[in-house]
Amino acid sequence: MAFFPSISLRAGVIDYLKGVYLNNELLASAGPQKAQRHFETLLSCLSHPPSYTCVRASVHLAPLGEIQHKLYEELTKRGEGLEAVPHPGIPDVLLLPVDGPRCVQQLSKEVVVGAQCGNAVLRGAHVFTPGMLACPKHMKAGDAVSVFSDLEGKCTRGALSFQGRKVFVGNGVAEKDRASIFGSGDPARGVGVRMTEPLYATPSFDGLLPQLVFLQNLPSVVVGHVLGPCPGERILDMCAAPGGKTCHIAALMGDQGEVVALERIPNKMELIRQNAEMLQLRCIKAFCFNSTRAASQHSAKDAEASSSPEPPFHPESFDRVLLDAPCSGLGQRPNMASTWSLKEICSFPPLQRKLFHAAVQLLKRGGVLVYSTCTVTLAENEEQVAWALRTFPCLRLQPQEPHVGAEGMAGAGLAPEQLRLLQRFRPELNWQQADDGAPLTCRANSDTIGFFIAKFQKSDSSEDVTCKDD
Repeated sequence: MAFFPSISLRAGVIDYLKGVYLNNELLASAGPQKAQRHFETLLSCLSHPPSYTCVRASVHLAPLGEIQHKLYEELTKRGEGLEAVPHPGIPDVLLLPVDGPRCVQQLSKEVVVGAQCGNAVLRGAHVFTPGMLACPKHMKAGDAVSVFSDLEGKCTRGALSFQGRKVFVGNGVAEKDRASIFGSGDPARGVGVRMTEPLYATPSFDGLLPQLVFLQNLPSVVVGHVLGPCPGERILDMCAAPGGKTCHIAALMGDQGEVVALERIPNKMELIRQNAEMLQLRCIKAFCFNSTRAASQHSAKDAEASSSPEPPFHPESFDRVLLDAPCSGLGQRPNMASTWSLKEICSFPPLQRKLFHAAVQLLKRGGVLVYSTCTVTLAENEEQVAWALRTFPCLRLQPQEPHVGAEGMAGAGLAPEQLRLLQRFRPELNWQQADDGAPLTCRANSDTIGFFIAKFQKSDSSEDVTCKDD
């Protein structure tokens, strides 16, 4: 059931997405009414959070049952006596219910935050001062305030009030006064508003069992299992920040082998190292490097003689490669507003293809490549798969385990048997189910962010390895 307005998108982007969801192949298979309904439901559900919080448990450090019990104890100490339940099919996932939308009375004093900050509040976060845009002139620490999210990015930082498009996300207590938030000195840090009555109630995980539980969307956890890492292998995570999937891969292989994580932005790369250290994972090696240049010009025969310890790496030197590609992110939830232009959205496929070229070069024959995105477009998902199969004769689509999402979406010219090997998480297909009282474990696989996974294996045959020009 829709509580917020549909996601706010630029006009050209809405038309573009409509073309994706009402393409000729989909219209022929689903019919125009169902296709239109799915598109409209997608726009609505994207602005709402999932009905549960997904937590990946560090089962390499403690049994799942022990982590589940400790999490309950910690939440009880905080006065949030919620009990997490294990996912029925994924052995390192715990699910916590989200209570919302709740009936919360708006207050007279208003704080306006940016859209990203508002999205975080809907997932259980407090308001941090960098996300604050406007507050009353005489707001003091301790004041009870209502928090609103700016839908169109039009609120000026430091404003006293805002009359543009905004949505209410809950009430809280100011931790700082206005002068310390918007003063002329160093930018304020820390919590600006501590949420006491969020519209969607879910625990804040700030400082909560950081070694044992890791907030991660369900499809992102599925990716690690689909990759299927084994102890002793050498694995590459090409676009690794902030390191959630990197750490999951290392944990799944029992911290035995080598996981190479690449990230081109230095402070993000450091975050990977911090997460690895916190989770006691020593097999992770993080490098600040542009993954499009990760394959050296040496031949595969050179790689057999010596394996480069630093990027660029010799061709065919990794057993498995994860390409969780930079993307338009249009599957993220909640996302009440996106400022992406159509030009920006269309800039991602060329970059993804450059990364694909490097990934295939670096993958050993017989090795596994997993490609994933958190977006809903065809151009970044199924069309990339069709392009990859044409460009790299050495690649073959493989079944995925677990396969808890839907199959791939029609529209890229892929055969039905190929679509069945893909995994697309489509929350619009069963979104109303979240309101019908279905048990949490029954709706966990469908009430997710929008996400896409494809799994390939590289042929052992040398005849198939040469790529074709685009």
